[in-house]
Amino acid sequence: MATFEPGHLHIERHALNKADYSYNLCIDYEVSQDPKEGEGMLFKMHGSVQGQDLKEEFFLPKDQAFDFARHAMNIAQKYGMPKLAVLNGSMHKQYDLMFEDVRHQLDVKPGDPVKPEHLE
Repeated sequence: MATFEPGHLHIERHALNKADYSYNLCIDYEVSQDPKEGEGMLFKMHGSVQGQDLKEEFFLPKDQAFDFARHAMNIAQKYGMPKLAVLNGSMHKQYDLMFEDVRHQLDVKPGDPVKPEHLE
């Protein structure tokens, strides 16, 4: 199950048996300023993975803000999410809405520059 509203994504999955996995995660996000990187998006992730509480934040500069799913998955794996798990399988529509909202909030346009050091 997944629900989206601007600035907030909630994703939840219940284990089907003892060999399966579950999570209940919220990702809240807002435009923020970093003294070194400048404008970007602050993501606040909270909830649980396999019954273990999770609460972490991460900042991504404007030109990297669309890579939030990889960062969220890495955090979830630290809390017990299996490496083979997929957070976005049936939630494609909600992810598309979130990508669009991030783009809109950061006023990202096609052809906007990317910092070369972010490509390494």
